[in-house]
Amino acid sequence: MQTLRNNWVSLFFIPLILLVLTAGIIVYVVNNPGGAMAARALSYSNILRYFREHILLVLTALGLAIAVGIPAGIMLTRPSMRVVGRVMENFVNIGQTVPSLAILALFYINLGFGFKTAVFALWLYSILPVLRNTYAGITSIQPNILEASRGMGMNSLRILYKIELPLALPVIIAGIRTSVVVCVGTATLATFIGAGGLGDLIATGIQVRRNILVFTGAGLSAFLAIFLDHIVGEIEKYFMKSGAYDPLKGL
Repeated sequence: MQTLRNNWVSLFFIPLILLVLTAGIIVYVVNNPGGAMAARALSYSNILRYFREHILLVLTALGLAIAVGIPAGIMLTRPSMRVVGRVMENFVNIGQTVPSLAILALFYINLGFGFKTAVFALWLYSILPVLRNTYAGITSIQPNILEASRGMGMNSLRILYKIELPLALPVIIAGIRTSVVVCVGTATLATFIGAGGLGDLIATGIQVRRNILVFTGAGLSAFLAIFLDHIVGEIEKYFMKSGAYDPLKGL
């Protein structure tokens, strides 16, 4: 009974609280804009447009990061690519230290303004934790486990799907959760290359010195990051309950 209650709270109550808080912020700022200048930006239609643009940026970049980062991380762990993998791991670690605004500015110079440029820059920034954690998760598996798998007659592909990926899954999902938070925060900077999103509210608030605009954009971005992180966490729990972490299941 206690487990069922905890599951209900995790699955429904926490997301509901986040949605209620988000709706509460929107209703409050629309009805209390703090001036005519802020009121023009803080209409329901404008806030929903900013929110929709931000979500589209984040989900597109994250989808591409997962679709490319996990296969690339797996490929770099193959025996023939281990040397390249170590080099790429160092390169990725260095790349993570580059400021997100610098990456956006770099691709703006070469690709110009717009949604596609922002998605490309966000994808490049978001792929780093996914690729790094995929590589680290698989390479950290003890060699004697893999040797035992080969002794059972399993080929390389079967070892990958039945042993390596299940054992590395917690580390991979941790990388995805990091990418979610990084991408949501970095997407606010996409306003500077004309891609819209909640960063428009923050930038406008700074320009016209209206703190309510800044707080609205930052608050909605924070709630979106928490919500998406919670969703990925629930997916991780589902895999745990389904036995995806058990490398012996299904052998």
